[in-house]
Amino acid sequence: MSNSIYPWQESSWQQLQLLRQRMPHAILFHGAAGIGKSDFIERFAQGLLCEAVLPDGHACGQCASCGWFSQQNHPDYRRVRPEALEDEPAESEEGEGEAKKTAKSTKAPSKEIKIEQIRNLSDFMNISTHRQGLRVVVLYPAEALNMPASNALLKTLEEPPPGTVFLLASNSLDRLLPTILSRCRKFALPMPSHAEALAWLKAQGVPDADSWLREQGGAPLAAMTQAETGNRDDLEVLLQLLAHPSVEGALKVADKLQKVPLSAQVSWLQRWLYDLFSYKLAGNIRYYPRYQKELASLAGKIHVSRLMAAIKGANERRATADHPLSPKLFLEDMLLDYAACCA
Repeated sequence: MSNSIYPWQESSWQQLQLLRQRMPHAILFHGAAGIGKSDFIERFAQGLLCEAVLPDGHACGQCASCGWFSQQNHPDYRRVRPEALEDEPAESEEGEGEAKKTAKSTKAPSKEIKIEQIRNLSDFMNISTHRQGLRVVVLYPAEALNMPASNALLKTLEEPPPGTVFLLASNSLDRLLPTILSRCRKFALPMPSHAEALAWLKAQGVPDADSWLREQGGAPLAAMTQAETGNRDDLEVLLQLLAHPSVEGALKVADKLQKVPLSAQVSWLQRWLYDLFSYKLAGNIRYYPRYQKELASLAGKIHVSRLMAAIKGANERRATADHPLSPKLFLEDMLLDYAACCA
């Protein structure tokens, strides 16, 4: 694993090294999605485990510990994240039978961190370390913890094992238990400036970098991921409706996009509403400058009170977008509300 971190993280890395003299038992890194938090904390984890750490806090990349870490089999390191983020699907449990194995293989990977994953840390934390150093647990995204897992983690954080450091990352602190927040040292990772993120994307050879970056809210890694797919089709379907709202259009789009992740669609709507609000008040567009004409037209018609209500509704929907009873009904309700707002 390379010691390099992203250019916009250099200052944060230097600030983080000040904590090493009196290392907290748990650090919660927080910031916007798509800015490289998971990469950052895994670099830090490698540095904590390194046996010949460099003066700047980076791992040496040469010692036995770094060798294990690069091969993802360090005995004093554990990474906890949802099954959906793992490189390989979880293996079927032994003794379940062929039918059970087939069912598990077709089941969608979980987006939650489950209590079993937290309980599985017990043996790891109760044995001595292999190199007489620290024991490090990396967990992200922390908001993926379901309630039983959150409570299990809380018990561990209340009585942390000696020599163990927890490194958590979160995109949304308001989705975590206040008791977990109170037992972690919070460390903010800021969003890069637009110019800094754009320069990095161009250096990676991303075409149309400015548009991708704006559409992803300024998050460079999210922008690069989307640019690599080269596919704006679903976004364009939604934006066309938002630009020209109608009841009939809302129903058609809900049917067409019901299999697209709802959290993404709510985010697209939130950004559109932000642009609409910003243009109405100050004539500025942040996310979708390609739609300046349509935004200007809508901003001239919509009343501020209706726009504020639409923004509030979109924010509330974001909290339930990952667990809807029916994706199609969820979308219909959201888009019909928007159409009514613009009527």
